[in-house]
Amino acid sequence: MDLTTSLKICGSGLAAQRAKLDIVTSNLANVNTTRTSEGGPYRKKTIALAAETVAGNFDSTIKEAVRSVKIDEVKEDANSIKMVYDPSHPDADAKGYVAMPNINIMAEMADMITASRAYEACVTAFDSTKNMTLKTLEMGR
Repeated sequence: MDLTTSLKICGSGLAAQRAKLDIVTSNLANVNTTRTSEGGPYRKKTIALAAETVAGNFDSTIKEAVRSVKIDEVKEDANSIKMVYDPSHPDADAKGYVAMPNINIMAEMADMITASRAYEACVTAFDSTKNMTLKTLEMGR
């Protein structure tokens, strides 16, 4: 495996974790949004990541083990609405209930920390690969 493959795998991990952080940030920013351009309250978004085969000249031993990551899909959670009784709210219905996003702030924060740690791990792997490449070039002098 050449070192550029390692860099590509690290890059795919960085892009995936950044996308996950963007989704979590969007969910947290819209935790109280009751009106959207589509109508109704904001719906929580989730992201699905999938493994992707890496093209290369690999030995059969590691061919199935070496994978990069890709964003499979971003979707809205169908059950992400909760009804809250607040008759003074401008978006309250006739019975005084307001449709609000059902976003668990603690779960979103945990997801944010997990994605942040995974991002940091990808940065560390990227730096290690870069340093190995530089050391290899120094040996060739």
